[in-house]
Amino acid sequence: MYLYIHGFNSAPASTKACQLQARLAALGRSAGFSCPALSHWPETAMRQLEAEVARAPASGITLVGSSLGGFYATFLAERHGCRAVLVNPAVGAHIGLESYLGPQQNLYTAERYELTREHLAWWDKFSVEQPTTIERYFLMVTTGDEVLDYRAAVDRFRGAKQLVVAGSDHGFAEFGDYLDQVLAFGDAQL
Repeated sequence: MYLYIHGFNSAPASTKACQLQARLAALGRSAGFSCPALSHWPETAMRQLEAEVARAPASGITLVGSSLGGFYATFLAERHGCRAVLVNPAVGAHIGLESYLGPQQNLYTAERYELTREHLAWWDKFSVEQPTTIERYFLMVTTGDEVLDYRAAVDRFRGAKQLVVAGSDHGFAEFGDYLDQVLAFGDAQL
């Protein structure tokens, strides 16, 4: 099963989520995909994700997290010992999103809310300083990411399978070109 975890102010309708879902459907594996619409509240989002992981089949789960979703995926991979594909991941959401404090609007749902220090405190609780089993991670980053410094992720996940794409941006428009690599990694056993 693949659990796609969308990023900050995103939703299941994100391009990368739809690309992964379509690829799995083309392979006759539609039932093996999930992408919940996550709450902006970190504690609620994590409860939603924990429920998805609990519903995963005995054959296992691969997390695919983008941006803030990569941050969540790291926490879950450490907690449950599953594989995680991290796409331009936030490595310190409690620090990196501080500059976004204040009014927010979800890009897909138009939901409005206030990003507060309480959000940052929850993200701090989910922070993973150093991954324990580096082989469970596949890091995918773009050097042209205008939101996050890709080098922080490359350093944090040193020793993991890594794909560094020159140029591009935070949205990683080329993600669809690498779906076979994502599935090969996710389908392999640890």
